[in-house]
Amino acid sequence: MKIRTFIDRPILAGVISALILILGIISLVQLPVEQFPEIAPPTVSVQANYTGANAETVLKSVVVPLEEALNGVENMMYMTSSATNAGMANIRIYFRQGTDPDMATVNVQNRIASAQGLLPTEVTRSGITVRKRQTSNIKALALYSPDNSFDEKFLNNYLKINIEPRLARIAGVGEVNVMGSDYSLRIWLDPGKMTRYNLVPSDITAVLDEQNLEAPTGTLGTESENTFQYVLKYRGRYEFEQDYENMVIKSLPGGEELKLKDVATIELGSRTYTYIGEVNGHPGSNCMIAQTSGSNANEIIEEIDRVVEDIRKNLPNGMEIADLMSTKDFLDASIKNVIKTLIEAIILVILVVYVFLQSFRSTFIPAVSIIVSLIGTFAFLAVAGFSLNMLTLFALVLVIGTVVDDAIVVVEAVQAKFDEGYKSPYLATIDAMGNITSALVTTTFVFMAVFIPVSFMGGTTGTFYTQFGLTMAVAVGISLLNAMTLSPALCALIMTPHADTGNGGKMSFSSRFHVAFDTAFHRVVMKYKSGVFFMLKRKWLAVVLLVVAGSGLFFLMRTTKTGLVPQEDMGTVFIDVRTSPGSNLAETQLVMDEINRRIKDIPQIRMFSKITGNAMISGQGAANGMFIVRLQDWNERTEEGDDINSVISEIYRRTADIASADIMVFAPPMIPGYGVSSGFEIYVQDQKGGKIEDLLSITRQMIDKLNARPEIARATTSFDNKFPQFLVEVDASRCKRNGISPSDVLSVLSGYIGGNYASNMNRFSKLYRVMVQASPEYRLDTEALNNMFVRNDEGEMSPVGQYLKLTRVYGAETLSRFNLFSAISVNGTPADGYSTGQAIQAVREVAAETLPAGYGYEFGGMSREEASTGSSTTIIFVICIVFIYLILCALYESLFVPIAVILSVPFGLAGSFLFAKMFGLENNIYLQIGLLMLIGLLAKTAILLTEYASERRRQGMSISQAAVSAAQVRLRPILMTSLTMIFGMLPLMFASGVGANGNISIGVGTVGGMLIGTVALLFIVPVLFIIFQYLQERFMPERQLPKLEKKINNQNIFVQ
Repeated sequence: MKIRTFIDRPILAGVISALILILGIISLVQLPVEQFPEIAPPTVSVQANYTGANAETVLKSVVVPLEEALNGVENMMYMTSSATNAGMANIRIYFRQGTDPDMATVNVQNRIASAQGLLPTEVTRSGITVRKRQTSNIKALALYSPDNSFDEKFLNNYLKINIEPRLARIAGVGEVNVMGSDYSLRIWLDPGKMTRYNLVPSDITAVLDEQNLEAPTGTLGTESENTFQYVLKYRGRYEFEQDYENMVIKSLPGGEELKLKDVATIELGSRTYTYIGEVNGHPGSNCMIAQTSGSNANEIIEEIDRVVEDIRKNLPNGMEIADLMSTKDFLDASIKNVIKTLIEAIILVILVVYVFLQSFRSTFIPAVSIIVSLIGTFAFLAVAGFSLNMLTLFALVLVIGTVVDDAIVVVEAVQAKFDEGYKSPYLATIDAMGNITSALVTTTFVFMAVFIPVSFMGGTTGTFYTQFGLTMAVAVGISLLNAMTLSPALCALIMTPHADTGNGGKMSFSSRFHVAFDTAFHRVVMKYKSGVFFMLKRKWLAVVLLVVAGSGLFFLMRTTKTGLVPQEDMGTVFIDVRTSPGSNLAETQLVMDEINRRIKDIPQIRMFSKITGNAMISGQGAANGMFIVRLQDWNERTEEGDDINSVISEIYRRTADIASADIMVFAPPMIPGYGVSSGFEIYVQDQKGGKIEDLLSITRQMIDKLNARPEIARATTSFDNKFPQFLVEVDASRCKRNGISPSDVLSVLSGYIGGNYASNMNRFSKLYRVMVQASPEYRLDTEALNNMFVRNDEGEMSPVGQYLKLTRVYGAETLSRFNLFSAISVNGTPADGYSTGQAIQAVREVAAETLPAGYGYEFGGMSREEASTGSSTTIIFVICIVFIYLILCALYESLFVPIAVILSVPFGLAGSFLFAKMFGLENNIYLQIGLLMLIGLLAKTAILLTEYASERRRQGMSISQAAVSAAQVRLRPILMTSLTMIFGMLPLMFASGVGANGNISIGVGTVGGMLIGTVALLFIVPVLFIIFQYLQERFMPERQLPKLEKKINNQNIFVQ
């Protein structure tokens, strides 16, 4: 089918575009909306609980066997683990990008099954939880009591019983994580009374095993001729406290019964008491909601909001539910901003086109092309399984200036025919399309070719490049289709030559503007022509400028600070608090209250939640705490000092003199799923199996050196080995003399102090644990050990303290490992004016000079990704340039002329880096996407010139005449192409508000590169064409092919 078909059949051309529009609109309605695609690697977390065990015991008996089994699981990248003094073991396995998270979870479960036999019975009884990490937390809710009429325990369980199940059933919700403890039936033992009745904790556990159980008792009268059947129903597990109180332990000599209430206090309490939650200073409980992969975040949050609104109506008086965090807020504000930028860019592009074409009719054709290309791209997004996210939206903004190009070339070619004297738009269009079709196809394929290699990249950066690149490539592909169908059809229908100025009639505004513009532009062309002659006479100058551009590009690439993605104001701040080692929950709460008092009147803060006993970075522990701070809406934070960094600085300033705590304030990371904080994260490893004290000493040396570096604002670790502990040793010989086993002594300690998970209880339609432990007042200090008794073989009781030797030592609250080695994590943030890339380089340098043999370090989270992307970026750029070169070689059937096109690229890239440096921006993925597009655009623009010059050379012009002629004729389309791109990017370059940093990164790089690249291209490419065309003719002259021989009627006829 020829182009002329569409000119002759405009309705066919219109139907093709209408179909593209309809498919795009249908897809747009159905596309999932999210902030970023699934960029973070799939992660599976394994959790186990060893009640009463300290961190070292958990590490040796739980973490090490599990790690040994899990190491090397299919597609695993790396693994981190931690063990805490609260008896918790947590292992997180990170898998390669593209691994199916469900398959990864199954593989992990299979590996764990093989290690079950090596784990303590208590751990397997409690169960090991294997959970795939969901895409990201999309919402945080808080249930609190503004009038303090409900306590935190009640609120926590109200949330778990009445709210969590409803939220979990919402389509797309992967996990509802309530940060607090379940109800638990607490049996608080009195060691004095237990001793009086010759009892030890294991006796109580045995009683629960005997009496608190479900049993299948069968049915009477089955398999017989009886008239009736009777089901025997055993009462099963006890439900209420009084049922447990009346459980019979044993019969006493006098005939009385000893009941559980005689030796213990029974209450419905909490499973753990290591957590205090508050919201805005009132008792409260928090929950984090995560989405499943491939779901629409916006739709899920809207549904959550509907369900929460419904729940709110039925809440008891004195209870409120509040939004702590919602990614929808940032997403909505960002998308609104991008759409605003999109509209501004379209208007600016259309204005530029109008200035050059001076006709509303001519301008209408490229405007249609923009709309068809952008909307049509949504159909591709749906087919490719992409979502509507920040990357695909940025790609659409970026591509506005490019999709208009092909239509501009068509319209400009038709306009040129009118200027030559054509009166019929139909004939002008047919002739114009005959000249430009090959150039259109070539330039578009060259531009698309830039993005083909990047779509084969793996990892996080690969996801970025693929979603950006393919979206842009498809949009440009649709614009080419449009330029071959609808644009020529519209040109033939609606374009008209400008009114003749010679007949003395009144001219329209368009015609007057056309005359004025032509006169002015003619002067520009003349000056440009003299500039080209100036360069042709001084070819050495072009070579010098090329060397300067190349050297400048190399220097700027080496010195521009680097990063992965620019940090944006997400509207949420986290505060991590770590008090003195050994502080109990009440002491930590006092420090938290003091911080609360100091920050509550910061005007930019809307609300906050306070959690004592758990922290984002420091982890679980009585000495740790955190705040989740929700800032005011972005519309209310428009003044100087209202941005997130100013709020973080203000929190630091207000809390600087609190000496009893280490306070770290940070924003959440831009890309969810890469740890909890922005900045950098490293693990210092002991690879020789030494002492933890030595590892800590070396880590602190490294932190001191990092903090002395100008690139680093602060580096810190939450690890400390100064938590007061007692080393327990059992005197085995004394035990044996008294007929006691050392394990009996440890069993008594575990039962009274550590606490035992003894049984289960059904209540509120849920299953809760029954925990047996000494009442808190009976286990305050070492003196308490003398009041706890152990029983020997003959039934005699003796104090457990006499069999123990206690030594005061210091140890860690949490022990961590990274890839099977003991490790200490270090978190830090870059200093103002420095990027994470520079901070990572500083870490490398400090590690090289600080870490002795046997110690190493690894990056974690986002830093690991960023540290590994440096080398791949350069390779990608080289591959793109090679791709373009090969396509041009095929096009020109020349190895030399394409070099003229390729050598125009360094000027643009250097311009891009120069502008980034001037604006203080970092070389991040957004800037690199702009650079990739620049390579394609500059090559595409240079082809407009070299293609025309090659054509003129073939027609017999001298090389110099061909170059000058091409420069003169192609000036207008080149300027139009470049200026539409530059003006289309201006709204991004001067963006403000939500998501501005990403906009600016793309805008500045593209505008700078296009501006300097186009100027260089206009003056340098004609010179380069002359040089390489001469080399081509000298070393690869046109082949003289032999004449072909045809046989016609048995006669040999030679044809050329």
